[in-house]
Amino acid sequence: MADDKRKRDFRDRNRVSADEDYEVEYFAEQNGITPDQARQLIKTHGNDRARLTEAAKTLRAS
Repeated sequence: MADDKRKRDFRDRNRVSADEDYEVEYFAEQNGITPDQARQLIKTHGNDRARLTEAAKTLRAS
């Protein structure tokens, strides 16, 4: 089910939803990785944005 964009609650800013393509694509673009790599990171590390950002930095470095 899609998010209701009229609800302006910022509790989920620190998470990335693997179910929402736009969130995965935005995170991937911000971190210089592909959306498939972002989904794999979410599957491996969970949806915490800070942890995923660190994992993306490590992935880019290798």
